[in-house]
Amino acid sequence: QVQLVESGGGLVQAGASLRLSCVASGRTFSMYAVGWFRQAPGKEREFVAAINWSGSATDYADSVKGRFTISRDNAKNTVYLQMNSLKLEDRAVYYCAARWSRSSSNYRTSTDYTNWGQGTQVTVSS
Repeated sequence: QVQLVESGGGLVQAGASLRLSCVASGRTFSMYAVGWFRQAPGKEREFVAAINWSGSATDYADSVKGRFTISRDNAKNTVYLQMNSLKLEDRAVYYCAARWSRSSSNYRTSTDYTNWGQGTQVTVSS
């Protein structure tokens, strides 16, 4: 089991950038696939991006493709979400999630994940 802690959220203007971090406890983090999800007020949690255990495969929601980049540094037990060209509709609480997996697959469904962080707020203003 790993515990996840997100950070890096904040208030930015539209068009700006933010980098979120998800730091995991535990020595086996390199065996986990990781996903980022977000939840806006009054909306369901939605998939944003995912990365497999090695970082060799990534997946993105259409709404963020070309603007967001997910990456990981297993030596630091950290997964990043670089968010560029932020839009008003990107405002949400962002969560990272993890599941044990040594396959090349990525996972888009929240129920695929077993471990969740507490979330970090991203607010985008006009």
